[in-house]
Order: sequence, then structure tokens, then C-alpha cells
Amino acid sequence: MLLARTLASLAAASEALASGEEKGALHLYMVDNGGLPDMGDSLEALAGVGGGYTLIVGHGNVGYGRGHNLAITQPLGRYHLILNPDIDMNPDTLAKAVDFMESHPDVGLLTPAIFDDAGEMQFLCRQYPTLIDLFVRGFLPASMRRLFERRLARYEMRAQISDRDTVWDPPIVSGCFMLFRSDVLKKLEGFDPRYFLYFEDYDLSLRAHDVARVAYVPSVRVVHHGGGASRKGFAHIRMFVSSAFKFFNRFGWKWL
Repeated sequence: MLLARTLASLAAASEALASGEEKGALHLYMVDNGGLPDMGDSLEALAGVGGGYTLIVGHGNVGYGRGHNLAITQPLGRYHLILNPDIDMNPDTLAKAVDFMESHPDVGLLTPAIFDDAGEMQFLCRQYPTLIDLFVRGFLPASMRRLFERRLARYEMRAQISDRDTVWDPPIVSGCFMLFRSDVLKKLEGFDPRYFLYFEDYDLSLRAHDVARVAYVPSVRVVHHGGGASRKGFAHIRMFVSSAFKFFNRFGWKWL
């Protein structure tokens, strides 16, 4: 089960963080938007390395952003990590991330190097999208995407993103792992609740630039097991299109 793996990696990363110079207790807010299985053993493993946890339940499926906002209204420490349930962290992920944030007080949002199951880098930092970018990236088969290789490389920042160099202020970063300074996240008031699913991280990324710097830090590494909307069926395609419409209406339409 992916969630159990995520919690196991979180426990290991929490233990490494607690043993370093950045000592501090980790507290997990797990938001149940419906159908959460019993994770007692995994949560106890987290507690066993000094982490606390709170289950947020009873609100139903309110969507990705609104679900996270329920956690953001809780008491927070200096940093708050927005984390998908399909992420595996290296044991040193949190320690390296916090160390970078401590060394760069102007950074309000950190995004890591993200890899897939096969160890290939996922280019999840983005330039501002056009409608063509979104259609090609999200819905065309791989054989046809090759015809748009140069366009996708620009959109996915492939010339800038690597597993070596820090990149400052990428316009958009992935919501699967967003490490915020809590005061920055509170100032932004979290995710825009008008998005049920998709584009809430695009929206939050763009707004984050108004109040702090954003950094891509490749020494911080995670594995992401997620997939795109087109591979999840028609309901996800419909939500994707609806959220894209809201996003472009707010930030401006860009066609080509």
C-alpha cells in the first residue's frame, strides 16, 4: 500500500531529522477525505521515533486543497510540509530540506528532485502553461508527444532542472511535496478552495512568489508514484478541465 510506504519513509526521515542539528518534533496531520484505511501500525511507527499525529476526519471529500487547508488551520511549527500519500522520501530528505531553509531565510517554499519508480527524473517544475502545453502533456500518447519535444522541454524547464544544481524561483512547482515556512503559508491562506482537484498547486506556487523566494533543491530527493489525469478516467479529465478554466481565468489565458 502506497500510503503505508509513505508513512514508513516519513518515520525514517523524521528520525534522521530529530537526530540532527535541526532537532524538533514532527507532527503529522493526516486528512481523511473519505475511505482512509486503518493506518494504526504506521502511525505508531511514527510515534515511536518521536513524531505525533492528528487525524482530521468527518468532513467528507472536500477536495485536495480544502482538505490540506484543514491542516493548515491547526497549530503549526516553523515549517509545514504538504505531502501526497504516494511519495517515498529518502531518510535524509527532511534533514537536508530543513538545513537548506535554515541557511536561506529568504526561501519560503522548497521543492525537491522528484523521481519515478524506475529512477527517472520527473520534471515537475513548470513554466507558465499554455493550453497547447497542457493538452500535449496531459492527453497525447507518448508517440505523439515526441512531435512536441521542444515545446514540452521548455514547459518542463528541462534545460534548467537537473539532479545537481539549485534553481531559484521556478514559476510553478508540484503539490506532491511542498515544504513551506509556516508563516508564508499562513500569509497565503493556503490553497484556493475553488479548485477541487488539479491546478491548486499551480495557483499556490504563483502566489508564493509574491511573498517569498521559491527554490528547487536537488539534494532533497523523493520518489513519486502518481499518474496523470488522462490515466485515471473521465471524471479526472473533467476535473482537470474545470480547474484549468478557473486557473486561466484568474491568472490569464495563454494559448500558444
